Amino acid sequence: MSEQPPRRVRVTNPRTGAARKRRVTGTSQIDEQTGVGEIYMSSLLRSQLRLAAVVLVGLGVLVAGLPLLFVALPGLVHVQVLGMPLPWVLLAFAVYPVLVLLGWAYVRSAERNERDFTDVVDR
Repeated sequence: MSEQPPRRVRVTNPRTGAARKRRVTGTSQIDEQTGVGEIYMSSLLRSQLRLAAVVLVGLGVLVAGLPLLFVALPGLVHVQVLGMPLPWVLLAFAVYPVLVLLGWAYVRSAERNERDFTDVVDR
């Protein structure tokens, strides 16, 4: 009979398993596309869609409101501002600052939505 060499024994630290446990975060939920991650993403998409709808309605009121204003008050067509009819002045000069304001408000609100989303996910 041949004698077998002694079995090797592996000595490990019992805490190494604890160090390897991964903490579940919101970002990992989103990355792994779990149900919770889908809820997080759908809430962000819903808030961004709501914001876009509000800005779009504001733009629609602006674009549709001017012609309706001049139909409702036909005397405004004959008003002169700096030698130009009021409708031309409003279309040439007043609309663009409002569009810039709408764009600025949209970007600011979208960034706020994303910051709020990040705060929720990081908790």
